[in-house]
Amino acid sequence: MPETATAITFIVLAAQRTGVVNPLATRAGVSHKCLAPIRGKALIRHVMETLITVPNVEAIRVSVEAEAHAELEAVLADYARPDLPITLIESDPNIVESVVKAAGKSGGPFVITTADNVLLTRDAVAQVVDAMRTADAVIGIAREKNVKAAHPEGQKNYYGFSDGGIANCNLYGLSGPKAFKAAEVFREGGQFMSNPGRMVRAFGLLNIILLKAGMLKLHPAMEVLGERLGATIRAVEFEDGALAIDVDNERTYAVCEELLPGRPAKV
Repeated sequence: MPETATAITFIVLAAQRTGVVNPLATRAGVSHKCLAPIRGKALIRHVMETLITVPNVEAIRVSVEAEAHAELEAVLADYARPDLPITLIESDPNIVESVVKAAGKSGGPFVITTADNVLLTRDAVAQVVDAMRTADAVIGIAREKNVKAAHPEGQKNYYGFSDGGIANCNLYGLSGPKAFKAAEVFREGGQFMSNPGRMVRAFGLLNIILLKAGMLKLHPAMEVLGERLGATIRAVEFEDGALAIDVDNERTYAVCEELLPGRPAKV
């Protein structure tokens, strides 16, 4: 497994959509989905137990609505160390603004994940950090075949490229200022697959047509996106397809609950 050599800061996105309480939170009787239990632990505990094992982590910042801070403080206190400050940052309705606020005046590098990414592994984080040595921004992905091998019900939607479908793993790296400039494309909120207008602005109309026609390969598409955004963007492909499965709904909750016992031990 590649080890990290540069001190990094984690940003954990734990907020909910404005005005919406996740059904999993409602079922569990908690205010936020990240506090809902799975296999006897709150979702965010599974994530934290991975992050604190990563070499050279210097800080963890959790982005969440102010009203959840009191509940989360009690959870996060279990992971704080003198050499590892864990800070709650008030989130913004816009995901990029939340990341910017959590980053503060720090120059990076940052690794970003979500509080429901319970199948996350130390090895996956290390691969992203290693990739940031030669890229401004890194996106963790898994091939459709690997996701389905991990669990046939793990994902329903894939981004189609000519060299196969891919799924996002909710694991990103931002190495510095150029990366934050590239992240501006997400400032409007939402996802590319549900917002064709943002896709056109980011990739260009011709490239969108090629993508829809299945004529673009993944890594050349990342180069195209990087050129348009003025940054080097790299996709890291994980062989571990389970990394593309997080706790979004009842279906993926059940999948993660099934897969968790077989995940690599946290050391």
